[in-house]
Amino acid sequence: MLRFLGLLFLAVTASAKPLNVVVLFADDWRHDTLGCAGNPVVKTPHLDALAKEGVRFTHNCVTTSICGVSRATLFTGQWMSRHGNRDFKPFKTPWGQTYPGMLREAGYFTGHIGKWHNGKFPAENFDFGREYHGTHWIKQPDGSQIHVTKKNEVDALEFLRSRPADKPFLLTLAFFATHAEDRNPKQYLPQPESMSLYTDVTIPVPKTSTEDHFRRLPPFVAHEKNESRVRWHWRFDTPERYQEYMKNYYRLATEVDAACGKVLAELKAQGQLENTLVIFTTDNGYFHAEHGLADKWYPHQESIRVPLIVRDPRLPAAKHGSTDGSLTLNADLAPTILAAAGLKAPETMQGQDFAPLYLTEAASPVWRTEYFYEHGVVKAKDVIPASEALVRKDWKYMLWPDYGTEQLFDLTADPMEESDLASSPAHAARLAEMRAQFALLKAAAK
Repeated sequence: MLRFLGLLFLAVTASAKPLNVVVLFADDWRHDTLGCAGNPVVKTPHLDALAKEGVRFTHNCVTTSICGVSRATLFTGQWMSRHGNRDFKPFKTPWGQTYPGMLREAGYFTGHIGKWHNGKFPAENFDFGREYHGTHWIKQPDGSQIHVTKKNEVDALEFLRSRPADKPFLLTLAFFATHAEDRNPKQYLPQPESMSLYTDVTIPVPKTSTEDHFRRLPPFVAHEKNESRVRWHWRFDTPERYQEYMKNYYRLATEVDAACGKVLAELKAQGQLENTLVIFTTDNGYFHAEHGLADKWYPHQESIRVPLIVRDPRLPAAKHGSTDGSLTLNADLAPTILAAAGLKAPETMQGQDFAPLYLTEAASPVWRTEYFYEHGVVKAKDVIPASEALVRKDWKYMLWPDYGTEQLFDLTADPMEESDLASSPAHAARLAEMRAQFALLKAAAK
């Protein structure tokens, strides 16, 4: 029945041509790892150009800051509490209620390239599927090696050039970069031709990368067994290591940018760019030594805020190159993609279509001002403890449920989250109000 309705939709809208969809989905790449976001070092010219032709959301966040869970949220439009992926196993949501599943049923030619991280890759659910991740260099059948980002690019171009001309298409291009190669002592392994980048610059060290800031964290985080601290030692525990590893991280980012540029150029060469919704975003943020930490997981700003650039052919010309400060989420992507294809999101999806934020010429529609963040224990609670939060643009309430510890931050006065106000009598009313609202949103996430 769903397939019949989808084909009926395509027949009715044949004269208007349904939008194609390309999702450029990078890994471990936080909101300010873009030239257009004000980063003074990293070079991302193609994504900067994409932002000039579209709209960039400056307060886009994830509901859980870890690879597999965030990807399940991307596909399902659901919080972890509902889709059920807590440990990189398949999510519980039926495939027919995901955006790739629904678009394929509606007649789209669908592809997934790169990282999956939700159990065994379901190749049968895609018309074109290539799944790989985990290493920066991949051995090919002829014995040669190809960099994972270059393979992402090559496979994406093959998808675009081999797709049937008479169908709309969906491509989710899931890069592995800028994720570290965890088992490699060098962590970040860019392509040789990128090694000349950033040689003559000094990467600014975050203000909060000190031992004092690390000790300000709750004691069950601020210890040497914590996985974020372990990885900080891998990457950032000396000035020399910080410069080496951050430069290689930025080189990986620039390589992803170049691959995105090739995909966009191919869309333009095929005459499809003006009929394609293009979204660039990432699975989670990343600590670059802030708070004496590395990687992600926790509810701090560096971990939960991620880039979101949308190039939509329907965007009014006056809004090209604009920014939007609305609090958008990775859970919003699935319903937004479905709406662009003329399909109604299933009731199981918890995110919202955010296209009215940039398509509406008049006053912006009513939009969320807060959201519930969740993350479970990984390995053990002294390795990666569970964390939850009520996040607003100006205030944040954190809860570490295994330890019964609350934290409160005034993000306007304290954007780097240096001063916990949970024990301050002056903020007792604020703490009580946010604690109560947190409980309501947590219940609604199930």
